[in-house]
Amino acid sequence: MENEKLLAKNLFDYSKTIAKPLLETVDYPWEALPKISEFIIELGKTLDPEIYEQRGENVWVAKSAKVFDSAYIGFIRGNAIVGKGAVVGNSTELKNSILFDGVQTPHYNYIGDSILGYKSHTGAGVITSNLKSDKSLVTVLCDGEKVDTNVKKFGAMLGDHVEVGCNSVLNPGSVIGRNTNIYPLSFVRGYVPENSIYKRLGEVAEKYE
Repeated sequence: MENEKLLAKNLFDYSKTIAKPLLETVDYPWEALPKISEFIIELGKTLDPEIYEQRGENVWVAKSAKVFDSAYIGFIRGNAIVGKGAVVGNSTELKNSILFDGVQTPHYNYIGDSILGYKSHTGAGVITSNLKSDKSLVTVLCDGEKVDTNVKKFGAMLGDHVEVGCNSVLNPGSVIGRNTNIYPLSFVRGYVPENSIYKRLGEVAEKYE
């Protein structure tokens, strides 16, 4: 039985990513993780050379993108898709992840085996922990039930417009609903509802307009 809260279509606006064709093939967002590499290779074959420049094997960069001289693209390693207007800043490492358009990962972030929705933002020092200490398959705790993912590496799924405060750790299997704020120094695990404020484990408040 599907858990509606965890479905990719309820977390993301697919029109805000070049990875839309990939996400439309899955129900849950983590099902896209093992498919990112193949998708990038096939996508690269379709990119307009007038718009994108190939910088290496299976590495394409939009000619309009700003890549500073001090930037080392090697930190964007292992199958990463970075959307239009996204910011990948100082000492940030990406691995097997999708960043939708407008995402900001500006300072000292590790984003591994994760999907960050439209205009989501991670404060300085935010880490997505993508592997359990016992190396077992990741589960997502939602409404008191564990949802099997059948993947061993799974960091975090951030819905559109999620804000994560500085130095927070998103543990394996974290899924954050749209328009939610995570307090700084938070230790997050499992599902956090959309339109909420996460203060600490067990203390989540609903956001009001």
